[in-house]
This record gives sequence, C-alpha cells and structure tokens, in this order.
Amino acid sequence: MASVLIIFAHPVYEKSRVNQYLVKAIKGLKQVTFHDLYELYPDFDIDIKKEQKLLVKHDIIVLQHPFYWYSMPPLLKQWLDLVLEYGWAYGKEGTQLRNKKLFNAITTGGTFAAYQKEGHNRYTIPELLYPLDQTAFLCKMTYYPPFIVHGTHRLSDVEMQQFAQDYLQIITGLRDGLFREDDLVSATYMNNLIDKPYSL
Repeated sequence: MASVLIIFAHPVYEKSRVNQYLVKAIKGLKQVTFHDLYELYPDFDIDIKKEQKLLVKHDIIVLQHPFYWYSMPPLLKQWLDLVLEYGWAYGKEGTQLRNKKLFNAITTGGTFAAYQKEGHNRYTIPELLYPLDQTAFLCKMTYYPPFIVHGTHRLSDVEMQQFAQDYLQIITGLRDGLFREDDLVSATYMNNLIDKPYSL
C-alpha cells in the first residue's frame, strides 16, 4: 500500500463548496496525509525542513488547488520554490524525490470547452501544467495527468458529490495500486480512469 500526501492550497477554502466536498471525501483515509498549507502557514513562513521530511515519507504527492491565473495560489508556488531545493530535490546530489509520483487535483470555474485550442483560454489544462511536468522530470519523479473539476460555479450538490466520489476512487486506487502504470501515464486526465455517465 502506497502512502499519499495531499498538499492542499486554497486561500479562501471556506468559500469553495466543491473543495469542501473533495476534502471531506479523502480526509482521514488510512495512509493518506492531508496537509493544508494556508492553515499551517498563514504568514507564508514555510518550515522547509519539516516539509521535506514529510515529502520523503510519502510515495505519491498530490497538489490540490484552484486554478489561479492558469497556475496555482501564491503560497503553493512559494512552497515549490523553497522546499524543492537544489541538492535535495534536484541536481547531482538531489535525489530525495526520485521515483515518487506527482499530480495536480484542480478546481476551476472554466468549462472543459474553454480550455481547448478553440476555446477562449486557447490551451488545455494539461498543456498549462507543463512547468509542473518539467519540475517532476527535473526531480526524477513520475508526473501523472491531473484530476480536474471544471465549471465549479455551475455544479449542483449532486454533481459535486459525484466528483468527490471520483476523487476518493482515484486517491484510494493509487494508494492500493489498482491502476496500471501504463494507463496512468498515458491518460490525458486522471478523470478518464473512472467510468462515469457525464463528461468533463
């Protein structure tokens, strides 16, 4: 059984109904650590050594966050900048994250159609996540496709609950080794690994 670390970063979590559903679904699971950056570091004073020790203890790292300006909230970006140090995460002696898995769990108000070449955002979310893909590569990690909840402002409670169950299935499936590695690395979206009656 693999260990999963969910690095959660949402500056206004109390206003995000969909993230509340997602967090409730996975919080407290065996072998799954939920780590809320904005709760721990409201002043942005990150304990680098503590964060590094936490990363070393886990096999799968999930960056769960809203999609802010085609990227991530500022505290998560600072976390990446400070915690993934040269000589620790990458570089000749930086091997602490070697062979670990990384992916994003993203919520966005934009629709699936908006994040297509023909849409007003022009790029897909996987394309906009190339910097994270490259970060994983530099740290000798395997980068998995993202789990995405689109159109969050338009979702009903029933739809949010369904996405939460999908997220639970993804997290427990990764923890328990239920997905084939070839399927994980070849999928465009983590959502595609789950059969469901609605589209992204």
